[in-house]
Amino acid sequence: MKLTIPELSLVVLIGASGAGKSTFARKNFQSFEVLSSDFCRGLVSDDENNQSASKDAFEVLRYITAKRLAVGKLTVVDATNVHPEDRKEFIQLARQYHFFPVAIAFDLPEELCHQRNQQRPDRQFGSHVVRRHTQFLRRSLRGLEREGFRYVYILKSTEEIDAVEIERQPLWNNRKYEHGPFDIIGDIHGCCNELEELLGKLGYVKDRGQGKEDTGRWEHGDKEKNSAPLLLCSPAPLLPLPPSAAPTPSLWNDAPTYYHPQGRKAIFLGDLVDRGPRILDTVKLVRNMVVAGTAFCVPGNHEHKLLRTLRGKNVKVNHGLEQTLAEIAALPEEVREHFSKQLKEFLDSLVSHYVLDGGRLVVAHAGMKQEYQGRGSAQVREFALYGESTGEIDEFGLPIRYNWAAEYRGEAMVVYGHTPVPEAEWLNNTIDIDTGCVFGGKLTALRYPEKELVSVPAAQIYCQPVKPITATGSGESDIEKTAQQEHDDLLNIDDVLGRRIVNTRLVHSITIREENAIAALEVMSRFAANPKWLIYLPPTMSPVETCQEAGYLEHPQQAFAYYQNQGITEVVCEEKHMGSRAVVIVCRDEIAAKKRFGVDDEGIGICYTRTGRHFFENSTLETQLLARLNTALSSSGFWEKFDTNWVCLDCELMPWSAKAQGLLREQYAPVGVASRLALNNAVTLLEKATYLGVDVSTQLSSYQQKSEMAQHYVNAYRQYCWSVSDISHLKLAPFHILATENAVHTDKDHCWHIQEVAKIAFHDPELVLTTTHKVIDLSDPSSVAEGVHWWKELTAVGGEGMVVKPMQFMIKGNRGIIQPAVKCRGKEYLRIIYGPEYDLPENLQRLRQRGLSLKRSLAMREFALGVEALERFVAHAPLRHVHECVFGILALESEPVDPRL
Repeated sequence: MKLTIPELSLVVLIGASGAGKSTFARKNFQSFEVLSSDFCRGLVSDDENNQSASKDAFEVLRYITAKRLAVGKLTVVDATNVHPEDRKEFIQLARQYHFFPVAIAFDLPEELCHQRNQQRPDRQFGSHVVRRHTQFLRRSLRGLEREGFRYVYILKSTEEIDAVEIERQPLWNNRKYEHGPFDIIGDIHGCCNELEELLGKLGYVKDRGQGKEDTGRWEHGDKEKNSAPLLLCSPAPLLPLPPSAAPTPSLWNDAPTYYHPQGRKAIFLGDLVDRGPRILDTVKLVRNMVVAGTAFCVPGNHEHKLLRTLRGKNVKVNHGLEQTLAEIAALPEEVREHFSKQLKEFLDSLVSHYVLDGGRLVVAHAGMKQEYQGRGSAQVREFALYGESTGEIDEFGLPIRYNWAAEYRGEAMVVYGHTPVPEAEWLNNTIDIDTGCVFGGKLTALRYPEKELVSVPAAQIYCQPVKPITATGSGESDIEKTAQQEHDDLLNIDDVLGRRIVNTRLVHSITIREENAIAALEVMSRFAANPKWLIYLPPTMSPVETCQEAGYLEHPQQAFAYYQNQGITEVVCEEKHMGSRAVVIVCRDEIAAKKRFGVDDEGIGICYTRTGRHFFENSTLETQLLARLNTALSSSGFWEKFDTNWVCLDCELMPWSAKAQGLLREQYAPVGVASRLALNNAVTLLEKATYLGVDVSTQLSSYQQKSEMAQHYVNAYRQYCWSVSDISHLKLAPFHILATENAVHTDKDHCWHIQEVAKIAFHDPELVLTTTHKVIDLSDPSSVAEGVHWWKELTAVGGEGMVVKPMQFMIKGNRGIIQPAVKCRGKEYLRIIYGPEYDLPENLQRLRQRGLSLKRSLAMREFALGVEALERFVAHAPLRHVHECVFGILALESEPVDPRL
């Protein structure tokens, strides 16, 4: 015996104690799908039979049921449910979450139930309990449908129960198995000429199907209406219409059927009819494609109104309906009635919305909230047809639409129409592609998954809009923000606070702890630059493993060995500039900055630190730096070569003192001055004692050594400092061209980045430095020795050291991505980090015990978040999605990791 239930069902089991409900549930449903009242009693009281705990138990049961329904999970309520008031709450829950309430009643003999209870030591209660359950059950059986259950199944024997097989059927709107690619076409309104032109532009070709039989595959509509029976489908092929219902060839087959040679499918967003010059031609073309399986179509509000008219309802004939009815009336009398019948069946077959491509794409005429997607109810259908209004009327007499897309937070892309707009634009992963063709605008299609918009202009204005459709900007010099940029003016604190898990392409899930998020919010809200600029923060970098060679804490051999162990044969060694990390964004002009970043009157770019703060306190220096860099980019032909109006660069900006003046004054200089004075005085006193014949040779030697170390310490940081009063004192060393329009350049190797930077530096060598580098073949001992020798040369003259990177920007190993870079610092630079006396043998021995696992983990997580942020920005994701990653990097900086590493 097969029981068919929708995939989105709240199944309520009804029966006396001992009827076998729990056994039935275990047999036919997954364990997590079944919520038992007995189990909930146990949760709240440690006793499944404690009837005094029933109130609390059912509160828990209803709470969990609501949570499961909210995320679209079929749920089974295993309780007696013999009283109407018990069932009423579950019916209300099902309606609230647009699920289908299903009743499965167990109408078994009272004696059998009592006998079963007697065999269970935890069910030793009198027969009067079962008798009362049975009486209430039988009084309810006839009224279950009236209570609101859409499906009612009554099982009257153990044989029937044992023979049951549950069949779950997906709703008609479930097309998750259709993966595309698709071409989604906005409101047509009878503009068939433009539709044919657009289909041709999209690569579709005609197949008139001469001599072919019209199979007439249909789906029945109004599935979501609670007043109508639910009709479901499986992915199986749809059946043809009976011969008696086959469309008249002269009316349907005279229209072409379009198909795409590469198997793409069109999706029509409704409003095929009314207002335009070729309304029935449009309907026939779309219907033929749907029948042929080369298209999907959802209904619009105009189709809904036409359908009601064809059904004989009292409908006000306006807003172009009169033109549709006139075209129907103009048909020959002998075919008009038959055509109208077939038209009505086609319109009735349209489903409110579709969920496609594994849930990644949703299409509906007027949009679809996240909580409605894939659900079926009259409320869902109403929203799909009309959207949501505020209840107010504007000056044109039209309802004011509620901007549901501004609050959309779903993962699925939603493509819709209904409200004509001058240009299709993205907002929170939704897009309205009704660009008002019938009003003289254009007919627009969105290619999925490419996210490419393709349009054809209207041949003329076929209908004057009640409300003008005009762009807000007046020209290139008056660039207006996009809807997304306007929405991003105000960021929601809830998007970043609390414990969060961020999924990235490179590292599946990265946890941001709540306490770290609070610290990041403090920095971001009080000190950071305009968040619209902050599309990336640089990751931290791990040092190499400690070296056992005498006098060294870090050495290139450990860097080379690390990458060799990862199977890498070629690395790039780059000179590590002793400056401050800086991210520089440069736009071609202020118009480009406003258009792409949505900023007002903030110049052509920004230079900010690795914590998102403005690099310069002196804004004039920043303006001059950006202007010089812009000139170099323009002179090198960068904008044309990369087909971009902006670029994001990862750089070092020298001198170190330009940003670290406070650190120098408050930390390094006081240590240097105090140690030199104290140690020099101590040496002087010890020398006097020696002159007087006191044997302090050991102490003198020790203090002389310490005095020399203190001087080395001062010399180490002094060479990275010089006075900065104007732009001529700054040096910028970009080492990564991170991103440009439509591209994140992590797919290029490091030599490519250095070479491209060199082309820019050629046009302003006074400001822009090219990073010195060497390519090392790890399989060649002489090449490795050359790399070590070069590092020693750099550090011998006061250089900070070098950064060792795999040739490719990022490499995935067996256990995920490997370190994108490791730093190998020189002996004297490490003196700044660990203190003047760090290289004493006893101190080196202790420092060699340092652990790197946390630092390396942090570096990889921050790297993954940084790349993800850039990829999201380039893909035009909402700013909150970009900031989820940027904010995550800032939060991870509060992780308890030794800052000296």
